[in-house]
Amino acid sequence: MSGDAILSVKGVNKRFGGLQALSDVGLEIGRGQIYGLIGPNGAGKTTFFNVITGLYTPDSGSFMLDGRPYEPTAVHKVAEAGIARTFQNIRLFGEMTALENVMVGRHVRTRSGVWGAVFKTRFERDEEAAIRRRAAELLDYVGIARYADFPARTLSYGDQRRLEIARALATEPKLLALDEPAAGMNATEKLGLRALLEHIRDDGRTILLIEHDVKLVMGLCNQVTVLDYGRQIAQGVPQEVQRNPAVIEAYLGGGHG
Repeated sequence: MSGDAILSVKGVNKRFGGLQALSDVGLEIGRGQIYGLIGPNGAGKTTFFNVITGLYTPDSGSFMLDGRPYEPTAVHKVAEAGIARTFQNIRLFGEMTALENVMVGRHVRTRSGVWGAVFKTRFERDEEAAIRRRAAELLDYVGIARYADFPARTLSYGDQRRLEIARALATEPKLLALDEPAAGMNATEKLGLRALLEHIRDDGRTILLIEHDVKLVMGLCNQVTVLDYGRQIAQGVPQEVQRNPAVIEAYLGGGHG
């Protein structure tokens, strides 16, 4: 693992019954990058993403996060290690306010335990106030501070996506993993999302992005990995990847359902 890499994954294999979903797949994400993971439908990118984030357990592979080995055997272990993810299907608490949703994410990094919660110790009260302040800051950061007291379900689709990102950032992740964040967005919302992700990167955070919108990925990412039929067919800067004959064939060959 190179010194400036935040995540290094090597030799991942994953089988579902008789289907070899991933074959010797890996990647290395540099600190402060936006890294794209793309491929046609059925390419294995979602499976690989789910392995990295603990939703699926790999059959084999090695994983290093910020210089330390970690095992993505469960979602909570991955979160504790420092990876926060969003999902393609929005998973907010619809009846809770936007502020409360972000506070839920922030509680992952809090220290007051059951005793403090039951007896409302001074430390617990102070920590809760700090959580609320940080949640408000993050809503402002992603551009939806005015909706702090609105139920999450009442926000527009694009703003719900922003709220998910704010909640993920509340965990202070080493790596922000975004699953199809532009899915369902119109052109204007996509432009806003791109600006937000660039802002997050410029502030020194690292992003892993799985996305169907190839144009968005190529215009946004520092590095890209392309999968096809569970195998890595290209890896590099967007300009190189776009010209790769194997990538062109994968997207234009029509071999996928």
